[in-house]
Amino acid sequence: MNNVKVLTPGMLTTVQDMGRYGYQRFGIPVAGVMDEYSYKIANYLVGNDENEAVLEMTFIGSNLEFAQDMVIAITGAEIKAYINNIEIPLWQSIAVKKGDILSFSGIRKGIRAYVAFGGELNVPVINGSKSTIVKSKLGGFDGRALKKGDELEILVSHYATAGKKLDEKYIPKINTEERIRVLLGPQDDYFTEEGKKAFFAEKGYEVTAQSDRMGMRLSGEAVKHIEKADIISDGAVIGSIQIPADGMPIILMADRQTTGGYTKIGTVIKEDICKLAQMGQNSKIIFENIDINQAQEKYIEFYAKLYEIKDQIEKYHVESSPTPQVDKGNPSTKELKKVNPDYVQNDKAKFTTLIDGKEFSVEIQKCRF
Repeated sequence: MNNVKVLTPGMLTTVQDMGRYGYQRFGIPVAGVMDEYSYKIANYLVGNDENEAVLEMTFIGSNLEFAQDMVIAITGAEIKAYINNIEIPLWQSIAVKKGDILSFSGIRKGIRAYVAFGGELNVPVINGSKSTIVKSKLGGFDGRALKKGDELEILVSHYATAGKKLDEKYIPKINTEERIRVLLGPQDDYFTEEGKKAFFAEKGYEVTAQSDRMGMRLSGEAVKHIEKADIISDGAVIGSIQIPADGMPIILMADRQTTGGYTKIGTVIKEDICKLAQMGQNSKIIFENIDINQAQEKYIEFYAKLYEIKDQIEKYHVESSPTPQVDKGNPSTKELKKVNPDYVQNDKAKFTTLIDGKEFSVEIQKCRF
């Protein structure tokens, strides 16, 4: 049964999940959400599997009418949301009733907001994903952004609970200037030392208007090549920073091409890709060089934090406390354990981490082309 109607579509609202991995070798882009952090928390709040599809809204939110009672959560950009013209909080699960209308005013900070529905967003699964690739007309709702009059079907979960709230210490701060950490390679040896110094200079780069879900084009000081910008095409991963002949960096994002023939000076770490997803035109980026060990540690910390958040939300439900107090005491102490090679099986890496004395098991799917 179709139970959510699109009254106004917004600028660009699409169905997204984590994307379709394992198909780049066939020329199919990964796609998926731009801000994984906000996306997963939205699903945690409504009790979904963390990889369930959501609506990703860019710049202007969609107005939606509900034909059935359900629970929703809105995360991501700082945007004002309303039910029947009454403002509702973000980063919290909200009960909506049949006939209610969800609306939004303009985004104050950030670019992308996420709406999760308690239950399953029922669109076709194509190559293991519900994600939309608009340029390829693949996935999501008819392979396109939502339009006025579209009707979505949510297979409502009766286990979704309203009133769950994310602890304020986990809500990300959205800034128009960010230090973005980069691991050099795989073609950093194609650039002059002067070029690499320019890339990591404090004056940084600005995000241009020529940025979208495929990539972020930057302006600033040109990064000089030793000889040429072209290479034999190789696989493109999210966060790769291409430097074409004009020397201006391009950060590849969710809808990136499957391969690329420009030199790549480095790759943005996982956590900072979520920051980039909320940075718009004229935002300032200062690149910061980190080594492989630091990058791996930040990767582990990123997922350990998500597991900590999931645990916090689940406990919030168990304790049945409508207004939990934010812990302003000492921050969590974390003890990270490195990945044990003996536990790398079937393209998955397993490890454990201790957070405030509690052990969390984390399983990471290795990247595949």
